[in-house]
Amino acid sequence: MKSAVETLSPTRAKLTVEVPFEELKPSLDAAYKKIAQQINVPGFRRGKVPPMVIDRQVGRGVVLDEAINAVVPQKYMEALQANSLQPLAQPEIEVTKFEDNDALEFTAEVDVRPEIELPDYDGVEAQVDDVELTDADVDEQVEALRERFATLIDVERAAAEGDFVVMDLVATRDGEPIEGAEVSGMSYRVGRGGMLDGLDEALTGMAAGETKTFQSELVGGDLMGEAVDVAVTVSQVQEQELPELDDEFAQMASEFDTVEELRDDVRERLGRGRRLEQAAAARDAVLEQLLDRVEVPLPETVVTDELNARRQNVEQQLMYSGLTMEKYLEDEGQTQEEFEADLERRVRDAVAAQFLLDEIAKKEEFGIDQAELSEHLVRRAQQSGQDPQEFANHMFEHNHIPELVQEILRGKALARIVESAVVKDASGNVVELKNLRPDGTIGEPEAEGDAVAAEEQPAEEPAVQE
Repeated sequence: MKSAVETLSPTRAKLTVEVPFEELKPSLDAAYKKIAQQINVPGFRRGKVPPMVIDRQVGRGVVLDEAINAVVPQKYMEALQANSLQPLAQPEIEVTKFEDNDALEFTAEVDVRPEIELPDYDGVEAQVDDVELTDADVDEQVEALRERFATLIDVERAAAEGDFVVMDLVATRDGEPIEGAEVSGMSYRVGRGGMLDGLDEALTGMAAGETKTFQSELVGGDLMGEAVDVAVTVSQVQEQELPELDDEFAQMASEFDTVEELRDDVRERLGRGRRLEQAAAARDAVLEQLLDRVEVPLPETVVTDELNARRQNVEQQLMYSGLTMEKYLEDEGQTQEEFEADLERRVRDAVAAQFLLDEIAKKEEFGIDQAELSEHLVRRAQQSGQDPQEFANHMFEHNHIPELVQEILRGKALARIVESAVVKDASGNVVELKNLRPDGTIGEPEAEGDAVAAEEQPAEEPAVQE
């Protein structure tokens, strides 16, 4: 077999493959055997029909077509390997020349992984915002804890923002109740939002026993987005009574003896969380700085597929949240064109980042072991709210393991460039990233010998490669 490659663009190649007729012999023999099992010829047992009889019965062309359909995918894969091409999508294959007892020639156009000239990724400099933690932040968390232990007391007055009401809702259209658009005995906090437009305004000022009707739009069901009349009836107005913020409360609500100890713990936990948020921003900033140093050609088909996938994901999330795209854009203060432009920009950045991290992982010769793969499977299952074993079975059955392996390798590549980066906050302080633990605490630096051993370990263990 001979093959040649023509570069159509940095992300698309055209293979021309020539297969001598003698290399088709195994496929022809297999085609004859397959067809012999499918036809009935008087005087011959099924599967024992000679080739010359098959040629007379079904035609030599049918056999040749069967052989070509079997051999082209095989020779295409061989040509990819011979020319060191990494395909990103299914090829467009065309048989350009074939005659009986003559060579087969076909072409295959396919999107391929672009070649990237890696910049120096050691010591990338980036800046992030300061970690800000105020007394008001601590107060907010302590107040939320008090609300968890609050009690509700019936009051004989009109409802105000922050009060709880027990209510019934009935939606009608043209005077007819809408099936499934009613609730009874529901507890709701006035001013919370997130249900029906106009509900909070209607509830404010209502007392127990009163009914009010307002216009709104349904946020779910077959009539989602349709204008309806909603009747709300309040049966109870309740006021939230918070426990006193004293040492007794601290002992009841936590493991601490005093309020000060409780507040100190809240401050520490908030600080760790803010530190993790800052670290995530630092990773994004470092990757953005590195992307600015390199040009990554992007295959338009890959970008289009990712755009469609993300757009569909957004639409599904909005549907689950009971929002229309129009309402979402209104809340975000965006036009449809601005939304699409922002989505495309983020998709292009994400695809470029994937190619860049893949190239770094390849250069660093990262590998992964079974324990890392298992841990990643469990983490992904938890993120999607699935049983880990069921999730793992699905990944194996649908051949998604190479994708998970690539995710792990990209994570290692990102960690590699981030740990060597110099990231400072807006005040000029160096942000600790290398020794940051998953819980937001700062660990002790590894001893030099330990660090070297840790870096060499993946290469010495059996690795799961893509």
